[in-house]
Amino acid sequence: MRQITAGALPAAEADLARELEELITALDRRAPRVEQAGEADIARDAATLRAKAVERLAQLVRDAVRSSPTLVDDPT
Repeated sequence: MRQITAGALPAAEADLARELEELITALDRRAPRVEQAGEADIARDAATLRAKAVERLAQLVRDAVRSSPTLVDDPT
């Protein structure tokens, strides 16, 4: 598996990647509160937001892979 080295992303994109990872983690921790009105809508919106964050993070990684010669092989 390939891993992007720390310097592979420009600083602004690295910050965005960290923020996206934090958002994804927070959404994964959130437990739906089925007893509350509107919770189904909130859960659906959270799932949509998570999917968009995952896709944006994947795009940042793909762009870095294409534009950076600083990739290293990671045996894990």
